[in-house]
Amino acid sequence: MTVSQCPADFFVYNKELYQFLVAAQRKSIKNNSAQIASISLEINLVDPLVVMDKLAQPNQLNFYWENKGKKEAIAAIDAVAKLQIEGKERFSKSEKFIKYCLKNIINFSSTEEVFSRPLFFCSFSFFERNYQQDYPFPASTVFVPRWQIAVKDKRCILVVNTIINADVNIEEFLYILWRKIEIIHSLEYHSPHRDCREPKFSKKSVANPEKFKLSVFSALETIKSRHVSKIVLADALDVISNTPFNLFNSLHNLRQLHPNCYIFSTSNGKGQNFIGASPERLISIHKQQLITDALAGSAPRGKTPAEDAANADRLLNSDKERHEHSLVIDFITQRLSQLGLLPQLLPPRLRQLSNIQHLWTPISALVPDRVHPLKIVSQLHPTPAVAGAAPDIACAEIRRYESFERGLYAAPLGWVDADGNCEFIVGIRSALIDGDRARLYAGAGIVAGSDPEKELAEIQLKLQALLKALV
Repeated sequence: MTVSQCPADFFVYNKELYQFLVAAQRKSIKNNSAQIASISLEINLVDPLVVMDKLAQPNQLNFYWENKGKKEAIAAIDAVAKLQIEGKERFSKSEKFIKYCLKNIINFSSTEEVFSRPLFFCSFSFFERNYQQDYPFPASTVFVPRWQIAVKDKRCILVVNTIINADVNIEEFLYILWRKIEIIHSLEYHSPHRDCREPKFSKKSVANPEKFKLSVFSALETIKSRHVSKIVLADALDVISNTPFNLFNSLHNLRQLHPNCYIFSTSNGKGQNFIGASPERLISIHKQQLITDALAGSAPRGKTPAEDAANADRLLNSDKERHEHSLVIDFITQRLSQLGLLPQLLPPRLRQLSNIQHLWTPISALVPDRVHPLKIVSQLHPTPAVAGAAPDIACAEIRRYESFERGLYAAPLGWVDADGNCEFIVGIRSALIDGDRARLYAGAGIVAGSDPEKELAEIQLKLQALLKALV
C-alpha cells in the first residue's frame, strides 16, 4: 500500500492504523507504561538527503547513511529514545539499551520491504572516553529516530516512531503524520541546492608537517624496540571558511566524488556534524551472514592507466604493505574466532578509490543468534588498520603522539535492526563540521620500513580527497 495524497483518503485507508494506535494506547494505559509505536509506509520515491535538508533541525540528533553500490540511502531525523554514555561497558550497555527498547516497540507495517522496521543508529568514539573536555560528541550514542526515510532499489519506506501513552491525541498525531508525508512528497523532484560561489578557506595543520614526521621517527624507534609492530598516526587539518559550511551540499559532493564509499553524517543535536566518505566497512550482517574488510596497505592512483597499473603492481608486491595488510587479517580472524565464529577469507584484491588504492581482503562468517552485532563491533574495534598491532599498546602510543582528540575519527558508526542485521563502517576520511570551521582527519600506518616523507604524503593525499568536497 502506498500512501494517498488526500487527507480524507488517508484516514479511510488507514482505519487499520487508527485501530492499531487506539489498541496500543489502551494497552499503555492498562499497563501504565509508555510504548513506542513504529509505523512503516511505502511512499513516493524521494532523495533521503533532500528530506534531511528540509526536515532536520540543528537541535536534534540526525544520521545520514548512503551506499551507492547497494542502491541504498537512509536519513534518520530526531530521536524518540536515546542513550549517551562513556566507559569500558559502553558496547554492552548499548546492546542492553537496544534489547530494552525492542521489548517496548510495537510495529504497524503496510510493507515487508527492507528497512520497514526501526533501526538503531550508533556512533562510538575511538577511545572509551574523550579526554578533551569540550569535544562535542559523547563516547557512545545510540538512538531510535522519530522519522526514518530509507530508499533501497528505488523503493522508498517511511518509518515513523512515536511514544504512545495516555496523553497522546491519536487524531492529532495522524493529522501531523499526513501533513509530514505531504511535505515529503513535495520534495519528490528536488535535488540538493548548489551554491555556485567558491568558498575561501584558510588551512592549518594541527600537528604541522615537521612535528608529524618527528612522530613517525619516534614511532619507528618504538617499533624497533619490539613492543609493537605497527602504530597508526593521524594528523588533523583545521579549515576556516569565509561562509558556514553547507552540510547537505558537502554530503552531495561526497557521494558524487566517492560513489564506491560509504557516505555518512551524524549530528550531536547541538549544531555540530561529523561527516565523511569511508572506504572501510567494519562489519555488515545480513540474515546472519557477516562480512568484514581487512583494508590496509595503500598507494596513490596513477595519472595514466600505465602509471596506475605500475602503482598497483608495486602495492601488490611490496613486503612492507603486505606485512601491514597481514597484521589486519590476523587480528580480525583471531577476534572473530574468540567469539566462536569461523572466519573464511575471500581472495585478496585491490580496493581502488578516486585518488588512492588499498590492499583488501573480505572476510566472511556465519553469526549465531546468541552473538549480538555490538559484541562483534566491540571485539573488532579498533583494528590494526586504524590503531596498530598490538592495538592496546598502539593506542597508548597514539595518545602520546597525537595532540588532538580523535573522537569519532576512525571509530565505528552505523545501524542495527531488531533481527541482528547491521552495517558498521570505520569513520575514516572524515571531518568534524562546526559552523564555518571544519577539522579534517587522516591517518597512516607506521611499520618497520616506513618512510616519514611518504607517510606524510599519504596523509595529505587522504585529506585532499575530503577537502575537495567541502562547500
